Amino acid sequence: MAKHLEPRGRRVKVLATLGPASSEETMIERLLAAGADAFRVNMSHGTHAGQAALIAAIRSVEKKAGRPITVLVDLQGPKLRVGRFAGGSAMLEKGKDFRFDRDATPGDEKRAPLPHREIFAAITPGARLLVDDGKLVLRVTAVSDAAIDCRIEVGGKISDNKGVNVPDVVVPLPALTEKDRADLAFALENGADWIALSFVQRPEDVAEARRLIGGRAALLAKIEKPAALERLEEILEQADAVMVARGDLGVELPPEHVPPAQKRIVATARMLGKPVVVATQMLESMILSPSPTRAEVSDVATAIYDGADAVMLSAESAAGQFPVEAVAMMDAIARSVESDPGYFSRVHFTETATTRSTAGAITAAAADICRTIGARSIVCFTISGSTAVRAARERAAVPVLCLTPRQTTARRVGLVWGVHAIVTRDVASFEEMVEKSRRMALRSGLAKGGDSLVLIAGVPFSTPGTTNVVHVVRLTGLELDNR
Repeated sequence: MAKHLEPRGRRVKVLATLGPASSEETMIERLLAAGADAFRVNMSHGTHAGQAALIAAIRSVEKKAGRPITVLVDLQGPKLRVGRFAGGSAMLEKGKDFRFDRDATPGDEKRAPLPHREIFAAITPGARLLVDDGKLVLRVTAVSDAAIDCRIEVGGKISDNKGVNVPDVVVPLPALTEKDRADLAFALENGADWIALSFVQRPEDVAEARRLIGGRAALLAKIEKPAALERLEEILEQADAVMVARGDLGVELPPEHVPPAQKRIVATARMLGKPVVVATQMLESMILSPSPTRAEVSDVATAIYDGADAVMLSAESAAGQFPVEAVAMMDAIARSVESDPGYFSRVHFTETATTRSTAGAITAAAADICRTIGARSIVCFTISGSTAVRAARERAAVPVLCLTPRQTTARRVGLVWGVHAIVTRDVASFEEMVEKSRRMALRSGLAKGGDSLVLIAGVPFSTPGTTNVVHVVRLTGLELDNR
């Protein structure tokens, strides 16, 4: 059997970040074999030359493996940072006053430069400034064009160029920095399948990125700002997918507020039929340990039970000592959860109302037919991949076999729940569609003789966005003789 026809045997996808621990082609091969379905390239680190080599290595592994591999390029986004300090750092004492200003002179225990005029324009008394991933907390007492006066609520060491979070106001930063624009152009030139947009605050941020991408890649919005939660549905309407980016979200929100936020983001994405990725610190202890904590395993399992399309590894696979073991653990957790008899009832806790469209009605009907007749797979013919995404939204208890003539489409659906993609020649007639569905289902092992399949497609063929046909076929087991 050709390698590219072998499905994973699980629905949720595993997204692994590449980095110093996983930049060699041989290691990428091992991660793929361990269960990775997609790879994240983080533009916050490295050079374009190194990132181009990384993407080339992924494509080389893809060619050898004979199966589509998804590449997600994650833009850095607007990073807010303090300036420099005399001696490199200073100690801030709780209860004391502190000033951020626009003077470039190195800072001390009483003041520091803050080279972001946008913060001065947006901040108001009572708002918080969080420094170094929230390790230091300062409350604003007064604001002028040149200075932000604060009271230190949580003190500690502050040092050069540490990150600043401003959770209580929307800072009018550009959706994409100049670095992001250069990185985006690079990513598109190098064939990225998904672009992840960081620090989204409003739907206009997503719309601007979508305009620049121009359909050359799919767009994922990272939710890591409280402001994004306030306009979540509007942001999701503009994006192709969403990520629960719990790192910065956990800095700007109290820790106890992150789990409800995650539940809400996942449920909203499910309701709107948009793929959702849960990310950050999922198996954090595996950076240094070959096995995770039981709490981490439960965390990953919870995201899978909630119906997430993909779960992501960050430093665990990028810089950790056990990248292969981390991917294998994600794979094992997913298989265990999905074998739970109660899994599908839990996945359907979130109701997904059928969209008012022919395509939405067709895919919902396909899932109902599968349940009624016990079909083994939904098979969809798709140019853009939208039919496969709609079918996955229904979270049917059977795999979705996505047949497409476009390699770019097969790669993009690599982040979508339950979808197994195969690149194949397009069909020109209804009869050819039926026969190809039978052959591919048998060859991939998704069905055998005597099983039924539910086919969904658009007529006329080769026309994106025309899903209007649902058809049931029964396999005889003789289809392979006619290929």
